[in-house]
Amino acid sequence: MLIIKIEVQQENRERLMIHALKENGERFSFSVDQNVLIEFRLKKGMEVDEFTFQEIVYADEVKKAYQIALHFLSYRMRSEQEVVNHLKKKGKTEAVIRDVLHELRKHQYVNDEEFAQAYVQTQIKTTLKGPAVIRRELEGLGIAEDLIEQSLLLLTEDRQLEAAKKLYEKAMKQTKHRSVYEWKQYIEQLLQRKGFPRWMAQKITDEHAQAPDEAKEWEALEHHARKAHRRYQAYNGLIYEQKMKQALYRKGFSLEKINEMLNKLKEEENQ
Repeated sequence: MLIIKIEVQQENRERLMIHALKENGERFSFSVDQNVLIEFRLKKGMEVDEFTFQEIVYADEVKKAYQIALHFLSYRMRSEQEVVNHLKKKGKTEAVIRDVLHELRKHQYVNDEEFAQAYVQTQIKTTLKGPAVIRRELEGLGIAEDLIEQSLLLLTEDRQLEAAKKLYEKAMKQTKHRSVYEWKQYIEQLLQRKGFPRWMAQKITDEHAQAPDEAKEWEALEHHARKAHRRYQAYNGLIYEQKMKQALYRKGFSLEKINEMLNKLKEEENQ
């Protein structure tokens, strides 16, 4: 083909429109990035064979994908896998994505080691997550295992304990109508769900958490007892008593306290 005219695109002055003439005399046009124009030294009157034309088209695809990646990275740091997934959604081929990543790495626009370190630092400052949850998140972002291990060193045991204590304190303000047993189970399960190791969850409840006082324990027992009573009041005698005891015992209340509560309920009915 023969290039017969080159002009700057009005809507994007970093791209140029190439007007060309095929061997059969047919006219056609295509656009390229200005860097591609410079790389291939395209100019009016230049003849371009089919192989070179395909190279130009591919180079321009890489450039367009590169610009998409830069825009994606402009909002915040991203892992390489995030960039790959974004470009795939945009319909870019594996080869194009590979070349884009090469350019991004060369200019330090992506760096999974720095990304993982920054990610963990952000989680430490803004969340109350344990190492297991952060590890899963980094794995989901495509970070290599050795980089995950290295970045998690920032989450020291002291920092984990500090976050776990804050979670405990927050949960205690919201925890109502629980027996001592239920309360301890709730806190330990909460901390494990948040990614803290089991031994640390137990340490928090055993050493730092204060169990509800007698008044709160009785209040919780009464709350569950009245709910169970409404459920089983249709039963009589021994069956009612067995169902009530089973329901309240599963909640972690002692048999002694359960019997006291059942006596209270009987007294109320007899009044």
